Amino acid sequence: MQLKAKIALFFIFLSFAFPDSQPVRKNQAFTQGEELTFKVKFLLFNAAEAKMIIHDNIHYIQNRPTYKIDVFGRTLSIFRLFYVQDNWGTYLDTAKIIPYRSYRHIEEGNYRKHEVIDFHHERNEAQVKLFDRENEKVVETNTFRIPSQIQDIVSGYYLMRTMDFTGLKKGQNITIRGFFDKKIYNLNLTYEGMQRLSTKIGSYNTHIFSPEMPKNKLFSGDRPIKVWITDDANRIPVRIKANLVVGSLDMEITEAVGLRNP
Repeated sequence: MQLKAKIALFFIFLSFAFPDSQPVRKNQAFTQGEELTFKVKFLLFNAAEAKMIIHDNIHYIQNRPTYKIDVFGRTLSIFRLFYVQDNWGTYLDTAKIIPYRSYRHIEEGNYRKHEVIDFHHERNEAQVKLFDRENEKVVETNTFRIPSQIQDIVSGYYLMRTMDFTGLKKGQNITIRGFFDKKIYNLNLTYEGMQRLSTKIGSYNTHIFSPEMPKNKLFSGDRPIKVWITDDANRIPVRIKANLVVGSLDMEITEAVGLRNP
């Protein structure tokens, strides 16, 4: 697999490692105006940058107030030769923390993909629209049955930030569930305990999670990905590490502005 695909997948796992079997609390972790910035290192090089942005304005989808959230990823410096500039997004219900619409705009080398998904939770359906290369015309529409309260690739992480990790024990597995690429995914996420971690924005006690990945040619080991989430009111990711067949990717936070809990 080419490096550009590895980097793009790495951005995806930032948002897709979310448990849905833990108690959900009222959202006190995030709000409008939050922006998180990350740098991704491949071997010893700064390979890419990622941003997670909650926009300032509230948007109404299906007559419900939603946060508009974007995740952007792009390659840097010499890795521009591999060219990745991707955007995943969601419109997330401000109270229920479920998505009503998600989208992805993928630019990787000469490859393009533009997709919009409308989630109709009341009738357990997701309508997927695929657009042409210029993102101007719909070229394909499909409808899929989905479980109640399903999450998309971005919304799941924000749901996780509302959850109560109290009582989690090392080695405990939690179920994750999401709709991505026209499929429903149910994976296991293992709690790896806690660790004090120093970052560019400060030192934090963190919860560590590792998703169980299906066998593939990209990652190395049984649990190749680890995610560090702060044990504070904001519950932000401060590090993600992935062991690859060749080398490793290390994603670390470099800036956090607009946090709900200073």
